[in-house]
Amino acid sequence: MKVLILEDEELAAERLSNLIRQYDKDIELLGILDSVEDAVKWFQKNPAPSLAFFDIQLADARSFQVFEQCEVRCPVIFTTAYDQYALQAFKVNSIDYLLKPIGLEDLSQAFRQYESLRNTFTAANRGLEQIQQAFQMMARPYKSRFIIRSSHQFFSVRVEDILYFFSEHKMVWAKHRNDKKHAVDYTLEQLEEILDPSRFFRVNRQFVVAFDAVEEAVIYSNSRLKLRLKGLPDDEEILVSRERVKDFKEWMDQ
Repeated sequence: MKVLILEDEELAAERLSNLIRQYDKDIELLGILDSVEDAVKWFQKNPAPSLAFFDIQLADARSFQVFEQCEVRCPVIFTTAYDQYALQAFKVNSIDYLLKPIGLEDLSQAFRQYESLRNTFTAANRGLEQIQQAFQMMARPYKSRFIIRSSHQFFSVRVEDILYFFSEHKMVWAKHRNDKKHAVDYTLEQLEEILDPSRFFRVNRQFVVAFDAVEEAVIYSNSRLKLRLKGLPDDEEILVSRERVKDFKEWMDQ
């Protein structure tokens, strides 16, 4: 397997290279490029790698411009400190979108996704264009992480680690599995648009809950349902509004 890295931060490039070698020491690193200009020249002169890692914010431009200036004939995993470019990333050759600092677990999952898709379509003797189309079809532009601010620091939280979102005191909070809550810069209406609807459901005006956070649903008055959620105090009631009960049952029965 041959891999190309586009990254203009020396330390970040070194860290990514080391993580790739940790994942599989037999992966061949074709090179580390640090600009859109160099990347365009490389793709114009060389055979396509098996996979490329593109940082988004480069010194001379955003790496999306590489696709505008030349043909990139390989799947791409984007690496960035920003989460607002995810939708744009999946419009090109992206099969994953990793937020820095990248961990070995996230990188391994990205490689496994690539290898699974590659093996499936190699067995079916499909062409490269069909493989790239499949990558884009399988990649969902749903939110996978949230950037959280704590004091003077920023860190990312995985969506699968969030039990529910709720509004309180004119702010929206995410309840983490570790029992901490974090403020997020989204309204509940916006969250409904960017979260995977198979995993999250808006039960009422105050709560959007994760599927695996629901421990119990009890029939309540006026045709409503009362929920018991992981991480929620026992004395606090979460009610599914009457007009959402039917959809909630279908969601739980998916």
